[in-house]
Amino acid sequence: MAGVPQADTEKARPSRASLPPFAFAPVAVAAAVVAVALMATASRYGYHRDELYFRVLGFHPSWGYVDQPPGTPLLARASVQIFGDSLWGLRVPAMLATVGVAVLLALVAREVGAGRWGQGLAAVGAAGTFPLVFGHVLLTATVDMVAWVLVLLFAMRALLRQEPRWWLAVGAVVGVSLWFKLLVVLLLAVLAVALLLVGPRSALASRWLWAGALLALALGSPMVAYQVVNDFPQLTMAQALQENKGEEARILLVPFQLSLVGLTLVPIFIAGMVALVRRPALRPVRALAVGYGILLVVMFLLAAQPYYSLGLFLTIYAVGAARAEMWSGTVPRRVALAAAVVVNVVAAVAFALPVFSIAAQAQLGITEINQATRDQIGWPEYTRQVTDVVTALPPQQRASAVVITSNYGEYGALHRYGSGLSTARLYSGHNELHRLGSPPERARVAVLVGFGEDGSTVRQWFASCEVAEHLDHGLGVGNEEQGRPITVCRDPRESWAVLWPRFQHYS
Repeated sequence: MAGVPQADTEKARPSRASLPPFAFAPVAVAAAVVAVALMATASRYGYHRDELYFRVLGFHPSWGYVDQPPGTPLLARASVQIFGDSLWGLRVPAMLATVGVAVLLALVAREVGAGRWGQGLAAVGAAGTFPLVFGHVLLTATVDMVAWVLVLLFAMRALLRQEPRWWLAVGAVVGVSLWFKLLVVLLLAVLAVALLLVGPRSALASRWLWAGALLALALGSPMVAYQVVNDFPQLTMAQALQENKGEEARILLVPFQLSLVGLTLVPIFIAGMVALVRRPALRPVRALAVGYGILLVVMFLLAAQPYYSLGLFLTIYAVGAARAEMWSGTVPRRVALAAAVVVNVVAAVAFALPVFSIAAQAQLGITEINQATRDQIGWPEYTRQVTDVVTALPPQQRASAVVITSNYGEYGALHRYGSGLSTARLYSGHNELHRLGSPPERARVAVLVGFGEDGSTVRQWFASCEVAEHLDHGLGVGNEEQGRPITVCRDPRESWAVLWPRFQHYS
């Protein structure tokens, strides 16, 4: 693809009138495939730990939380209220977001001259590995994926069409996306540096660009104010993630880039990189290619999560889809390209979506490498075990007992499934949950869920502790909770006002 002669592919800088028509039929087919795959599997397995957390936070609305802006929890709450308190209903926004990405990628490809099949090929990117993961599970990365592609599409229109008013649209998207995740600031930073390095530098002086920046600041100002007033909790969270997952993130950075959409479609991404660097017609947007390189360096230095680059990767892939369309001028090439697409979609669906039973996933080794799968299993079983332990307490102790979980997944599961537990007696020191309240001083019995392998991390805080049960979902698949203890501790050695800060932790 990258070797197609320039003379065969160069076109004049696009304007609105010169662009190919939007390829409704192939894009609709790609979007429909994504929608059907996501809807058909939405209710399999169970809630992801993050979804359980968002569901809890949605019932505690705030201008912000220590680990994220309020957008995703509020979206989760809206989904519950509109579609009912169901797994399928909670995931409707994620499905719609990924279908939207399919359309946006087709528009990106159209912006660089792609015709009917190039736009369809670009839309297929939404059926790639991580777009499907983020479409199956409602995560902060789900909305962020849409925001990044939308920002880049509007920036491309401003630069390629020489219509700087599109910077206002960029600013509007950035301002809204700040309510869901602050990561878009990183995208803006690397693009600004790339524009300084390779141009067009004049764009940075555009009054429309700065008007867009002011619009973004105005729309996102509550999120900025929350960070300032609360001593920038997002930086605390970033540091915690770096300490807990930083080394792993650096090791996986490059392998993740190859798997973001799927291995067989990586050549299309490479074609997009080459086109952005070499094609004179794309010179105004070659900052995308340079920005991707800068982004990877910054992510490595910051030990950021390797999927953070997905939005930019998808956009460059869509540029490559236009080149792939030009390359596939013969029947053998079209067959080869179609085969690559089919293989990629099948592999992505098998990896990202719950099309197999848990046992089959384990046999295939998918559960070992797909954390999203592991994070969706066992919650009802764990809740039943904790409920049984609480129920087995002597009535006098049970009346004043509290349940403290080690993380927000366990808390969210007990909140969702623990009908036999009073949510007023449920606590956790993990992230924002620590701020929702502390155990009352009258609580002399604490059922601790998931603390260490034997509960030893908290034994010293109580007069006595005993392990009552170990978490076991019975599926034979390891995850973060499997095998951890349910520990019954009695008689705190100090007041809860003194003990509760020790339970606080970020990850």
